[in-house]
Amino acid sequence: MSQIIRTERRRRPAASRKDDVIQIRASVGTKAILNRAATLRGQKLSEFMLESARRQAEETILDQRTFVLDAAAHAKFLAMLDKPAKPTKALRALMKRKPSWER
Repeated sequence: MSQIIRTERRRRPAASRKDDVIQIRASVGTKAILNRAATLRGQKLSEFMLESARRQAEETILDQRTFVLDAAAHAKFLAMLDKPAKPTKALRALMKRKPSWER
């Protein structure tokens, strides 16, 4: 069995290699919080930090997207912002729930 695993490891594409280093300094308190969160997720500290940073980076990039509307579509868009749709029963129930970290 171990022979099969070694063979499969050699077949991984070079693109999946992790050969670049990111160094970061943090206070003892910050590191403790990150370690606790990583442990709660069952991850190594570096895995947790990289996943969290990547998610935040993707969100930041997506927030910077630009879209162009013609005058009529822009007017409709502004009207939707001025008068949002009424929340459904399901949405109201969801909004009343406590966040998972408060339960």
